[in-house]
Amino acid sequence: MLRLGVISDTHGLLRREAEQRLKGVDHIIHAGDIGRAEIIERLRAIAPVTAIRGNVDKGPWASLFRDTETVTLGGQTIHVVHDIHDLPFDPASRGIDIVISGHSHKPSIESKDRVLFLNPGSAGPRRFSLPITLAMLELTANGPEARLHHLAGDR
Repeated sequence: MLRLGVISDTHGLLRREAEQRLKGVDHIIHAGDIGRAEIIERLRAIAPVTAIRGNVDKGPWASLFRDTETVTLGGQTIHVVHDIHDLPFDPASRGIDIVISGHSHKPSIESKDRVLFLNPGSAGPRRFSLPITLAMLELTANGPEARLHHLAGDR
């Protein structure tokens, strides 16, 4: 089993509670809108990181990140895209097992055509009345299992 931490839309704020929840994971995936390079440095102190650039990630530091990434971890192929509406292909037809996205700040876990679609929500500053969340993704012999975790936060 491989345990992944999935986070998105930090917008320059990495909460202590998020760091604590991520301790012990094997790998972290950040689905964009990082906000500052220091966020990735702090995540890398916890576990290896796969991160992509979101629409608010501008400047020289952001050029280090691609718009999308496809990685294979624990025998599962994972495609990471910031905005799910920018996914230009059918993931099932390309052998993708999991699609991770962010952007909407709305956490969700859905399965379609044997593909798990995971949006961990936003772990950064509160937006409207949306929750502050991240996700844990366990890659097991029986397939992926995702769970959302609500974080405390007043900003």
